[in-house]
Amino acid sequence: RALYGTDATLTELPLAFEEESAARLAARWRDLGLDAVFAYNDEYAMLLTRALQDEGVRVPADTAVIGADDLMLGRLLRPRLSTVHIELPSGRDLAELVDRAVRNPGTAPGTHKVLGATVVHRESS
Repeated sequence: RALYGTDATLTELPLAFEEESAARLAARWRDLGLDAVFAYNDEYAMLLTRALQDEGVRVPADTAVIGADDLMLGRLLRPRLSTVHIELPSGRDLAELVDRAVRNPGTAPGTHKVLGATVVHRESS
C-alpha cells in the first residue's frame, strides 16, 4: 500500500514491548479502523503481528505491517516481515571523515552519504 496526497491519517499508538500490551492493542484494532502500521523496529512489528493474528486480524489482508532493522528473524516468519533496511556507516568510515577534517581543516566542505534507508517489501505489506 502506498500513501499519496493528503488522504493519509497518522495515528501514534503506544506499545510496550510486552505480549500483554500487544494483545490489548490488538483487541481494539478493529475499532481503531487502521489498515497499516509502521512499527518502531522489527521486534515490535513481530510482536504486534503475532498479537493481531491471535485476534483474527489478517496480515496483510486486513492490516499491513512494516518494521525497521531488517532482522533475519523477520524473513523467517509467515508472512515474511516487510521492513526498512538501514545502512549505517562503519566506525572506520566515520573515523576517516573525522581524521580528514582534523588534518585538513582548510579543505573545502564535501558531501558524504553516512546513512541510507531502503524499504524491503515482503509479504506483510
